[in-house]
Amino acid sequence: MNLVMNGALGRMGRIILTLASNDPDIKISGAVDLDKSKNGIDIGEIIGAGKLGVPLVNDLSHVIPHADVVVDFTIPDAVLKTASVCGKTGTPLVVGTTGLKPEERENFSQLVSSIPCVMAPNMSIGVNLLFKLAAETASILGDEYDVEISEVHHRFKKDAPSGTAQRLSEIIAKTLNTPLDEHAVYGRKGITGERTRNEIGIHSLRAGDVVGEHTVTFGTIGERIELVHKAHSRDVFSLGVIRAAKFVCNAKPGLYDMQDVLGLK
Repeated sequence: MNLVMNGALGRMGRIILTLASNDPDIKISGAVDLDKSKNGIDIGEIIGAGKLGVPLVNDLSHVIPHADVVVDFTIPDAVLKTASVCGKTGTPLVVGTTGLKPEERENFSQLVSSIPCVMAPNMSIGVNLLFKLAAETASILGDEYDVEISEVHHRFKKDAPSGTAQRLSEIIAKTLNTPLDEHAVYGRKGITGERTRNEIGIHSLRAGDVVGEHTVTFGTIGERIELVHKAHSRDVFSLGVIRAAKFVCNAKPGLYDMQDVLGLK
């Protein structure tokens, strides 16, 4: 499988490329990044894997002919361009980019409608099990329990809430038949009044080098239930990406998530 990494110089890009370079089933056939400072340098030397014969470029269209799959960890504007290129060339796509606005997500869906694409805010196996458990717990408890979601990430993260926290809120809101745009509360300040029955609280913390922590709290008078996931290394996300890349290469056109990849649906 020939893999092209878009966002190769980012934290996730480097880790994915390192793992991919050690996978006997994968050949790195392209590395793309908008940062031109290392343009032309062999990506293997950049990630410490020795020469791989793959120079870093800043335009996906230059390497797309060599790709069986493209993996994108960039920013919203860039991932829409990636989706456009892959949609035109029929190249399978795996996306971990977060922070897309609703209208951007709709645009993205249209651009990839003709290709197999896995898009997930978090590709760790544990987090995707958390998604499933959160839905099942919400279904059992119903709206008698208050729902609060908190997430902690490193100080360098640019978007809030995290894509994982946002996805958790969407899953729980759908399970409870609660319109999220009407009942989501992003942090609280001042005299807010008593908590309403249908609120879904979503809170973001940024500190140090925290890889990622997510807690879903279901609380009522007399008890509290917490579902917690803590990531200690970005390798857990990257291993999921590799698994998604292998899945999408053999999938029919359609938009998939990690629940599909892991067989949790």
